[in-house]
Amino acid sequence: MIGLLRGKVIYKQPPELLLEVHGVGYELQASMNTFYNLPLDQQTEVTIYTHFVVREDAQTLFGFSSQDERALFRHLLKVTGIGPKMALAIVSGMTPTEFAQLIHAADANALSRIPGVGKKTAERLIIEMRDRLPRVDTSQPLIGNHKQSNTPFTIISPVEEALNALLALGYKPAQASKMIAPLENQNLNVEEMIRQALRSSLS
Repeated sequence: MIGLLRGKVIYKQPPELLLEVHGVGYELQASMNTFYNLPLDQQTEVTIYTHFVVREDAQTLFGFSSQDERALFRHLLKVTGIGPKMALAIVSGMTPTEFAQLIHAADANALSRIPGVGKKTAERLIIEMRDRLPRVDTSQPLIGNHKQSNTPFTIISPVEEALNALLALGYKPAQASKMIAPLENQNLNVEEMIRQALRSSLS
């Protein structure tokens, strides 16, 4: 099926992305890490690696800025009880390297802070994923720095857009509001606000 798209971003409102490829617009559900790496303008072409999910009630195209991120998403779908929405939330909350660190450190507490991932699911992730992921240096910080970017064509306030993104990832309204509240007056762009909110949920 569709494995890669190269085109221009004409609309983005996390986690939704509209990519124009030779006059055809593709709607994608993209990871937050993908949004962090999008160009600032609508003229620069981007390459998005995709995974197509077909279900009885929906057909959804998921987008990722790297093959490693897509590979992690695909591995997650093979874990019992992990669906596309939860897999996207996991991939959005951390990089593949950070996720591997948590898995090999058997840090079920950190994993269970991801929306939809309870203690049992976190333990299942550790058991089923540790043999699939490369070992990494667990002495390094778990949360890295993502490329920052601005959202040049938002139609709502950055705070509201960040809240909507967290809700779309599965966080409850009260939890999302609590994560965003300390960031409201820091003059952050949407992607940076989401990044810091997701980082705070793991600390």
